[in-house]
Amino acid sequence: MALGFASGLPLSLTTDALQAWLKDAGVDIASIGALGFVSLPYGIKFLWAPLMDRYVPSALRLGRRRGWLVVIQFLLAGTIAALALCRPESRAGLLAVGAVALMIAFFSASQDTVTDAYRTDVLPPEERGAGVAVSIMGYRMGALMSGAGALYLVGRFGLSWPITFLVLAGMMLLCIVASILAPAPASEMLAPPRTLRDAVIGPMNEMLARGRAGWIMLAMVFVFKVPEYMAGSLTVPFLLDSGVSKADLATIKQIMGTVVVIAGAISGGVIVNRIRVGPSLWLFGVLHSVSNLSFLLVARDGGHAQFWHVAVAVAVENFCIGLTTAGFLPFLMAQCDPRFSATQYALLSGIMALGRVAASTPAGFIAGHTGWTIFFLISAVSGLPGLALLPFLDLREKIDQPVSVD
Repeated sequence: MALGFASGLPLSLTTDALQAWLKDAGVDIASIGALGFVSLPYGIKFLWAPLMDRYVPSALRLGRRRGWLVVIQFLLAGTIAALALCRPESRAGLLAVGAVALMIAFFSASQDTVTDAYRTDVLPPEERGAGVAVSIMGYRMGALMSGAGALYLVGRFGLSWPITFLVLAGMMLLCIVASILAPAPASEMLAPPRTLRDAVIGPMNEMLARGRAGWIMLAMVFVFKVPEYMAGSLTVPFLLDSGVSKADLATIKQIMGTVVVIAGAISGGVIVNRIRVGPSLWLFGVLHSVSNLSFLLVARDGGHAQFWHVAVAVAVENFCIGLTTAGFLPFLMAQCDPRFSATQYALLSGIMALGRVAASTPAGFIAGHTGWTIFFLISAVSGLPGLALLPFLDLREKIDQPVSVD
């Protein structure tokens, strides 16, 4: 949970908190929007993931995963603190804000890579569902702390933005304690790749050696969460078009939605531990597709949405998102060879990100030409390809047994 909190903490810092700070500083909307490029490292983190498989920060004597976590978290705390020294009112100051925010996103994406690898390495198959659930809980709490928490510190308690950034930097420093105290994964006994070339080529070769099963697995990663991505990309515009006020939207989607996602993740972790990941993927795959139909309740109101209709629709959607995440991440973890888990998990999450792009890019065109009712029906049906691939995966072999490194 603590490592999940550390991963989530920088997320909203470079989005919601950064935008609010710049708005308070009088920065124009065009410049604020241009700073959206700082999220780029999250999409290309697989490019430097091999470095974290190949090299071990030996001076710290914490092993490959925990050693990198401590180094990166220390750098994150420093760059978050550096943000407090920037003054965005001038052009030079705004460029400095962009540079520091990009560094924060780079270190944050790197921390995500190592955290994913550590979780993959340290959790035995029977603990993956519960481990993912508490990790999601910590992640959401960290994101809330740097997003809503930062806004509360400034708006409710009257702290300045620089002091708020220093508070968040201090929280990141405290996360180092969790990294030091975390148990060492058994994979630390394995020798890392001998060369950087092995760290780059080895993960690819290992996946390609699986033959047809490997390609089916990659296709599954690409399409399985399409219903969530397709509907989620237009949820906010749909609710605003349906007459939901911005205040109600914040209450329902941000606050209640976060709580419900955590509840769904915990429930999903329990279910995964009871029935294993294979059956869970079937169950969650159906539910997270059907959950999109809950928005038909709001669409039926015809632009005058009732509060409880919106609350039910968002609750159903977010609960099923939590369920699906608790079942799908253990599936990803089981596909990784412990020698290359940082690189392979980063590659798989990158394929997931491509699935998000492929699902969300045409969503607006589809909704504009079909209307909201047909759009949500299409988004529900878009879950069929992922379900159709499940019979071709040997889920029991891949998930319920430790991954061989022979």
